Amino acid sequence: MKEILSGNEAIARGAYEAGCLVASAYPGTPSTEILENVINYKEINASWAPNEKVALEVAIGASFGGARALSCMKHVGVNVAADPLFTASYTGVKGGLVLIAADDPEMHSSQNEQDSRNYAKFAKVPMLEPADSAECKEFTKLAFELSEQFDTPVMLRSCTRISHGKSVVELGERVTGLPTPKLVKDAPKLVMLPGNARVRHPLVEERTLKLSDYGSSAAINRMELHSSEIGVICAGVTYQYVREALPDASVLKLGMVWPLPHALIREFAAKVKQLFVVEELDPFIEDQVKAMGIACQGKELTTLCGELSPGRIQAAFAKAGIIKVAASEVIAAEPVPPRPPNMCPGCPHRGVFYQLNRANAYVTGDIGCYTLGFMPPLNAMDTCVCMGASISMGSGMVRALPPEEQKRVVAVIGDSTFLHTGINSLMEMAWNKAPATVIILDNRITAMTGRQENPASGFTLAGEETSEVNIPELCRVLGIKHVRVVDPYDLDATRLAIEEEMNRPEPSVIITNRPCCLIKGAGRFEKGKILEVDQGKCTGCKACLRIGCPAIEWKPNPDGNKGKAFIDPQLCTGCTVCQQLCKFNAIGGRK
Repeated sequence: MKEILSGNEAIARGAYEAGCLVASAYPGTPSTEILENVINYKEINASWAPNEKVALEVAIGASFGGARALSCMKHVGVNVAADPLFTASYTGVKGGLVLIAADDPEMHSSQNEQDSRNYAKFAKVPMLEPADSAECKEFTKLAFELSEQFDTPVMLRSCTRISHGKSVVELGERVTGLPTPKLVKDAPKLVMLPGNARVRHPLVEERTLKLSDYGSSAAINRMELHSSEIGVICAGVTYQYVREALPDASVLKLGMVWPLPHALIREFAAKVKQLFVVEELDPFIEDQVKAMGIACQGKELTTLCGELSPGRIQAAFAKAGIIKVAASEVIAAEPVPPRPPNMCPGCPHRGVFYQLNRANAYVTGDIGCYTLGFMPPLNAMDTCVCMGASISMGSGMVRALPPEEQKRVVAVIGDSTFLHTGINSLMEMAWNKAPATVIILDNRITAMTGRQENPASGFTLAGEETSEVNIPELCRVLGIKHVRVVDPYDLDATRLAIEEEMNRPEPSVIITNRPCCLIKGAGRFEKGKILEVDQGKCTGCKACLRIGCPAIEWKPNPDGNKGKAFIDPQLCTGCTVCQQLCKFNAIGGRK
C-alpha cells in the first residue's frame, strides 16, 4: 500500500514499522508533526517533554531498558539536548536509540540556521540524511538497526523542505520478534564515571572507523554515473536540487553524512574530471573531502547562508562557466507574495505589548508567538536570543544599569517557554535579588508550533487530563514575593500592573491569564460578542490601528477625506481591546 506522506509523517511511520516503543519530544518547527503523528500508533508510548534535554533523556532511559526509542527536536533543540547526547555516545545503547534533528535553512521559523551535521561529528555518532519522504521512513528504520548493530545513538537530519514536503511512501508492516524490554544491570557500560568512560572512549573511535567502512558499501550511499565531466557529491534535499539543475552530472548521493564513506568518495572522485560538493549551510562534506587530499569545489560557488534551490544551483554553475544554460532552460523561482507575520485576532498578548510600548519598557523577549511583539505597530521587544533567555538576560542587564534605567527592564516569556528553561532563570533572579520585572504570558498552550499541550495546560499529548503546574505558586516557591495575575484584555489593569511592578525595586512577576484564541477543546477559549464600528461615530483617528489587529481594516474615503475603520466579523473574537482604545465610543457589539 502506498500513501503520499510528508517527511515528518514518514518518520513517524518509520518509527512504527521499526518497532519503536517510546517516543519523546519538545515541539519545534519543522519537527513538531513527527510526534503528533507518532501518537496515532497506539503501540508507541508518545509524550511531550518540558524541553529537549528531558525528551532525549526519556528516550535514553527507554533504550537502557531495552526498548527502541525515538526523540525529536528542531536544530536549536539539539543545543539543549547536547549534554546527554555526548555522553550517550560513550554509553551506547541497549534498544535502538534515534534522535531526529530538523534543521531550518533560511530560518523560516528559527533564530539561527545552525547545521546539525556538526553535532554528529562533535558527539561522534552516525547521522543519516534522507532526500524524500520514502527515505525518511526507510532511513528511520535503518537508524534503529544501525543503533543496535554499532551500539550507538543515531541521528537523522531533516530540514524544512524534507519535513514539510510530500512524496509517495510504500507502507510496510511493524517488525516483530524484538527482545522484550527488561532491566539488565551493566554498570561499567552505563555509569559514566571517569574510569568507565576511559574504557568506553576508544570503543567510540573504533566505531567511527567501522561506520565509515560500512558506508562505503551501504546502499544508502550510491553513485549515479552520467557524464564524466562533472561529478557532484550531495545529500538530502540538495540531491533533488542537483538532479534538476545538473541533469547530466554524475552524482554521489550520500545517505550517511557522518562518518563519510572515504573509500567510496575516492572511487567516485577518480571517475570524474571536476568534482563539486553541493550542500546547504556549512561546508561540512567539502572540508572533509579536501582533508582527504581530494581536490573539489563547493562554497566557492554556493552560499554559506540560507537555502539552495535548483535555480540557485544552476545559476551558480552557469556564472562560473561550468555549464551553459539556454534562455529556455533557466529555472526561474515562482514569485511568492509577502506574508508578514502577525499575532492572531484576539491574541491575549497584544494588549500587553501595547502597554509595554507606552511604558517605554526595555523588553528582553523570548521564543514564542509573543516574539511578534517586535513587529510594528507594537514595536515592544528589544532582545530575543533563545528559549528562557529573557529572564536571565534581564537579570544580568539590571546589574549593569543605574537605578533609573533598571526600572525599564521587563522580561517577557510564555508559559511553555517558562517551563522549558525559564524556571532556573527566575530562580536565579530571585536568589540574587535582581530588581527586574517578569511577565509570564500564560495562554495555556504551546501556541507558536501549533497548540501543543505543556505541563501547565492540564492535558497530555494523547488528550488525557493530567496534573497542571500552578505557575503563580511555582513563582512564589522559587522566591518571588510579588506575584500578580492580570487579565490582558483589561488594558487599564494591565497598564497599572506594569507601571507598579516596573517601579518596584525588587524582583516581581506579572502573569496574564487568557488562553490562546486558537486553543483546541471545549470551554478552553470562548469568543466574546463580535464587535463592529459605528461608521457615524468613527472619526478616522486610527487609534484602533495601533494594536495591529488583523480583524481591523482601514477603508480610505473615496472623496479624499479621512477614512474609517472596519472590523471583519469573520476574524473578530470579541476581545474588546480595540473598543477600549476608542475615545469616541465608535466600537460596540455587533447588532
